[in-house]
Amino acid sequence: MKYLLGIDIGTSATKTVLYDIYGKTVSYKAIEYPLYQERNGWAEQDPNDWWNAVVNGIRSVLADAKEGASVIGVGLSGQMHGLVMLDKAGKSLRKSIIWCDQRTAQQCEKINTLIGNKRVIEITANAPMTGFTASKILWVMENEPDIYERCAHILLPKDYIRYMLTGEFATEVSDASGMQLMDVKNRCWSDEMLGKLGINKALLGKMHESQEITGKTTKKAAKLTGLKEGVPVVGGAGDNPAAAIGTGIITEGAAFTTIGSSAVVYAVSDEPRIDMLSRVHTLCASVPGKWTVMSCTQAAGISLKWLKEVCCGEEVEKAQSQRKSAYEIMDKLAGEIPPGAGKLLFLPYLMGERSPHPDPYCKGVFFGLSNAHTRAHLVRAVMEGVAFSQRECVDVFREMGVPVSDMTVCGGGGRSPLWRQMLADLYGCPVKTLKADEGGALGAAILAGVGVGEYKSLQEACSLIVQKNEPIMPKKEASSLYEPYFKLYKKLYFDLKGDFTTLYKI
Repeated sequence: MKYLLGIDIGTSATKTVLYDIYGKTVSYKAIEYPLYQERNGWAEQDPNDWWNAVVNGIRSVLADAKEGASVIGVGLSGQMHGLVMLDKAGKSLRKSIIWCDQRTAQQCEKINTLIGNKRVIEITANAPMTGFTASKILWVMENEPDIYERCAHILLPKDYIRYMLTGEFATEVSDASGMQLMDVKNRCWSDEMLGKLGINKALLGKMHESQEITGKTTKKAAKLTGLKEGVPVVGGAGDNPAAAIGTGIITEGAAFTTIGSSAVVYAVSDEPRIDMLSRVHTLCASVPGKWTVMSCTQAAGISLKWLKEVCCGEEVEKAQSQRKSAYEIMDKLAGEIPPGAGKLLFLPYLMGERSPHPDPYCKGVFFGLSNAHTRAHLVRAVMEGVAFSQRECVDVFREMGVPVSDMTVCGGGGRSPLWRQMLADLYGCPVKTLKADEGGALGAAILAGVGVGEYKSLQEACSLIVQKNEPIMPKKEASSLYEPYFKLYKKLYFDLKGDFTTLYKI
């Protein structure tokens, strides 16, 4: 029997999944690791934690493989934008500054000064962003020059795992286009961006398309993981481009919403459509010859997790006694409250924001809080605030001429019936779910299968593997109830924008 291995290096855990060639899960292992936040707005992780999770994850899932079966290809997916810096010996020089870190506002201003905001957007399809990798590199240049001087290789999180598996320094277009160092339209590194920022191209990995073979497992990696030496490892994709493959989102008009630590709306486009206001991002798709438009709400699941840890101890205890997830208990609690959460609104800006407001200074807000509100209202308001953010982003897509007519919901938050119905009501279109929601790991495995020739194309692979449930239909009454709250939600950011900056400077 032949297997495909999908590895997804997430923010909270690495998920390692072994699939058969029909996309059926043979074995699954998730291994968690810490997030380091030494200062307000900072977010770092240790690349060694990712590698240890990968090694142990692979060994775990291979233990469930049938005797005589073999892994024919490995696909990688992972959190985007993180900065991994290695020395000449391939050792990590510092913790990785990851996607939700907000320390680089001054470096973004510097990029605008050196190159010009309009020109940056023309080249990279996005304005300078604190979450993207280029500003993180400049931050290290300016604040840790001794580390930068010793840096021989710059990689993204999943590409560090590729190096550890194969010894190759490589990347692929979907993840690399979120570094702000690429000519996104032409799917290659930008000499102009690199030159004006003073970054040596030799530090960066070789560019590939997502399904191309980038290397093979080394003897050392094979010994550590239990894989055979010489197993092909394909380019893979960033977490959201990989999730798009895993949800069958490979043609224009198709889109998905995923609610994990962050929340993303992701749509495929036949051409690179760019929002000059930088409310959403344009990147290379993991489908050759196509691009994507995607949004990112920084603190989606993070907001609900924060509320759980700060306010919902009773629900956590009840979940433990019933052997359920605390989020399942919270979901039912919020379902007791009608749309509008008792006239309570939540702005989900706990980690600053990217879409549709690229603003590192904004912070979370409960608006309308009174002594009549209960934990149920708070949970409902947080869930609605995240859903409002997704609707706001979809409106930007439609304004740009990116069609959104076929929506799939996935990710941990997608398992919530209440959240799914909120999204259908707010989008005003049917919402589908997957029969097997494996997200980025499945997409990475499909790319591996195409890369090694098991499938003729991504289209063939997705039609064989990806299956969806009956759609969830929007409810007109609920849609009407949400609209006045949604309008006020949108207004609140602009009312508070100056105050967010003032608070930061105090």
